[in-house]
Amino acid sequence: MARKRRTISRPMGERPYKKLFLLATEGGKTEPAYFSLFNDDSMTDASVLHVRCLNGKHKSSPPHVLKRMTAFLRDEKIRPSDEAWVIIDKDQWTDQQIDQLHQWTQGNRQNFLALSNPKFEYWLLLHYEDGQALRSSRECTERLKGWIPGYDKGLRGAKINPEQIDAAIRRAKTRDNPPCKDWPKTFGQTTVYRLVENIRNSQP
Repeated sequence: MARKRRTISRPMGERPYKKLFLLATEGGKTEPAYFSLFNDDSMTDASVLHVRCLNGKHKSSPPHVLKRMTAFLRDEKIRPSDEAWVIIDKDQWTDQQIDQLHQWTQGNRQNFLALSNPKFEYWLLLHYEDGQALRSSRECTERLKGWIPGYDKGLRGAKINPEQIDAAIRRAKTRDNPPCKDWPKTFGQTTVYRLVENIRNSQP
């Protein structure tokens, strides 16, 4: 007997409906900490949208991140205007593994993929500088530590404001030109800006 799909519960404010951004992330600490910022009224109008990260304490390979998302969507019903995003790093993952996620986005306007090459820390770095001349994933982290002392996969001590987010979007767009149709294959690129733009554009 098929299980009845449940409608996803979400915080409700004065408005009858909040647009939901449902995120399955590779990392279980940094990404949820970052995207939780967008549930704060100082960043967005939290009365009209809600960002929810699925529990990231699981295997982190692209197929496993996708599996976490698809399993959730089988049991929970999201509305037509909601968005489901899978967020991963390029790092050591193969093109074949990532292509599974890209294929998941095809034919469904609610499904999206955001990838950072080499990793999510590159997107964070763009909040502070242009991220030029990086030679390795390790160097990306080390440079980020120059801006966030003691960085350890969390955002404790980080100060991110709307102006920095504007700068990160602008810098990411400059590197993603022309815009990639699948995922960034060049070191020093990220499409996380597309998700952030969608979140910010969902406000009145």
